[in-house]
Amino acid sequence: MTDADKGASAPGTNAGTNTTTVPGSSPGWRRAVVIGGGYAGLLAARVLADHFAEVLVLERDAVDHTTGAHPSAPQSYHAHAMLAKGAQTLELLFPGLRAELEQLGAPVYDYGERISFLLPTGYAVRTPTGVRIQSFTRDELERRIRARVLDLAQVQVLAGARVLGLGRDPDGRIGKVRYRTEEDGEREVTADLVVDASGRTTSIDDWLSAAGLPVSARSTVKAKITYTTMVFDRTPEEKDYDVAYQMTFAPAVSRGGVMLAVEQGRWVCSLFGFEQHPPTDPDGFLDYARSLDNPQLAEQIARRSRHDELHRYTNPGSTWRLHHRDPGWPDGLIAIGDALCVFNPVYGQGLTVPAIQSDALGSLLRRRRAAGTGLTGLSREYLRAAAGIIKVPWSLSTTSDLMWSPAGRPLAARFAHWYNRQVFALARHDADVWTRFVKVANMTAPSSLLMHPSVLAKIVRQVVTRRLQSTR
Repeated sequence: MTDADKGASAPGTNAGTNTTTVPGSSPGWRRAVVIGGGYAGLLAARVLADHFAEVLVLERDAVDHTTGAHPSAPQSYHAHAMLAKGAQTLELLFPGLRAELEQLGAPVYDYGERISFLLPTGYAVRTPTGVRIQSFTRDELERRIRARVLDLAQVQVLAGARVLGLGRDPDGRIGKVRYRTEEDGEREVTADLVVDASGRTTSIDDWLSAAGLPVSARSTVKAKITYTTMVFDRTPEEKDYDVAYQMTFAPAVSRGGVMLAVEQGRWVCSLFGFEQHPPTDPDGFLDYARSLDNPQLAEQIARRSRHDELHRYTNPGSTWRLHHRDPGWPDGLIAIGDALCVFNPVYGQGLTVPAIQSDALGSLLRRRRAAGTGLTGLSREYLRAAAGIIKVPWSLSTTSDLMWSPAGRPLAARFAHWYNRQVFALARHDADVWTRFVKVANMTAPSSLLMHPSVLAKIVRQVVTRRLQSTR
């Protein structure tokens, strides 16, 4: 046993000497190392546990079965939407998760029936869409997932571990991870696959440079949105909604907010603004909510009898690390979640995309195991698949964010923004158009669903009618 393998073992374990395989795992796929034990890292560990004899999660914070939202993720305090596609994927990875959360009081409902959704053109029509969603806090979701992952025999979490760098094997692939703990100092562990799940503050650029590898290019769209969030008790009055929402829409609607019914009889309410700062004191928070055009948020905030501490977070925009285009990207290394692409949280894509990425990783590993092709070339294959997953939600979110800038708006973004406004105008009274939008937004249908000839015809009629009325 080498010193590197000794470094992988927590006190009292022999993880570094584990050369056995688990049922269904591939012989020779001995150890995967996941950098980061937050939401995305947990999903990666869950999938990898089906294929590797050992999955070592290097986590910088102290976590256990009871830990909820990742302590080092300030955005975890705020309202999080789980799109329908993400929920479906999580249920495949963690069967019974939805029912488990529902038992705690996290409601399940049709997206079109239980949401008071204020578009920039007015309220969306209330209608069944067939898209079922569930609302809960990020804290409870992560706690439930973490408990399940930590119960997996193949998974070991080494808390208090700060990653220092990556090491290359003689063939050039990434096969080692250097890290430090206060107890054991600096150690190195070998790996057949390394997953960067260290979030938006990833040090991947430094790690690649130190290993003599090129740094990947980035695509960045700035849209400085600030959130302030309050979690408070729900009053017993019956309401016809579980979500109240006012979306921002450049350039006229710079303030918005969302309120979700969550587990344990509470609301979580996030107020946000483009280049604005919703207050962190209760009275100022309520006043900001009253400035919105959807009165449901202020109404419930005013009725609260208790609330948790308010939290504020500023998201500077969206960043996509284009690893799939990096000609020098090494084998043996992949990325997932915010370490790969950070989305503007306004659009609720940040939980769903990592779930789909982890499922795609699992599919690739199953295919390779069945074909006996091994792990060579997996990194590029996965990163290309992950880029395909990112492409549509990235386009949907950044197209809108580009419109906050008064200059330099691309023609394609201007057209998409105009088209979205036409869709929103129809969605006030047209159940079919709204249902199509809901399915696309929840990633259960391709974006082409909104370009169907029936929708195009309605938009043309709408535009022509509006112009005729303006000339009278």
